[in-house]
Amino acid sequence: MIVVNDIHKQYSETIALEKVSLSVEKGELFGLIGPDGAGKTTLMRILMSLLLPDSGTATMNGLNVVTDYKKVRLITGYMPGRFSLYPDLTVEENLKFFATVFGTTIQENYYLIKDIYQQIEPFKTRRAGKLSGGMKQKLALSCALIHKPEILILDEPTTGVDAVSRKEFWEMLKRLKDIGITILVSTPYMDEASMCDRIALIQQGNLMSVETPQKMAKSFDQDLWSVRSRKIYATSKSLDKLPNMISVNSFGQVLHLVTRKGLHTTDSIQKFLLQNGESEISTEKADATIEDVFILLMNNRKAK
Repeated sequence: MIVVNDIHKQYSETIALEKVSLSVEKGELFGLIGPDGAGKTTLMRILMSLLLPDSGTATMNGLNVVTDYKKVRLITGYMPGRFSLYPDLTVEENLKFFATVFGTTIQENYYLIKDIYQQIEPFKTRRAGKLSGGMKQKLALSCALIHKPEILILDEPTTGVDAVSRKEFWEMLKRLKDIGITILVSTPYMDEASMCDRIALIQQGNLMSVETPQKMAKSFDQDLWSVRSRKIYATSKSLDKLPNMISVNSFGQVLHLVTRKGLHTTDSIQKFLLQNGESEISTEKADATIEDVFILLMNNRKAK
């Protein structure tokens, strides 16, 4: 459904995308995961024919995003990272406008947006600029769906949205996937990776890994430890000196320590910390998250 082949984009001396290749299957919910500046928005703008690649090709349902851009725009729904609807128009006026642009009506495709739009319909006479963050995202998604697209391209749709609205938004995306819409969504939130069928980890314009969230987490090929301490900063500095240590990072009130496979035990780490003046420490083996995988891959890239 979506095929990206060796897409390269550069701004002056900055490489935004470095020969990126990936594919998204029909009816798949695919996540593009990475921090700000990773290249997510650049790729999505290229797919939406809003930006020309320097080299490489991309197709949407067999349509070239450069030469067939008019047809591409008819089969896709797009939500940019910034709220891009008309703030001075009401909720209902925005929706009617986008339906008219695509030669349809709200009534014709209402079944597609019913679950979403019903949550903001009580505010249909309110100006879009006066909506909360969560309501703005629901309106933007409704406008992106009103012409019954085959593909949805969503650029960081949950950034700046409260936790409850984020959860509701992902539930809506799953319902859209269940009716056959192909979805490509980007996010900087690693915890949202588990909501996707497959994900791609991207950093500084490079795809580091493409896999299902479950397989990606299992691909973690070093030992990972959860270390609890009353003095996290001091403990992290002590762990920096641990032999065969790869990295140590703070995850809230817990440190995630990565060491080379098979070279440490819980007791050996505990003993090392005690010898270095640490006290009230607990250490246990931990399962890797997508964020752990991302950090490890990023460190491996830097080491090359």
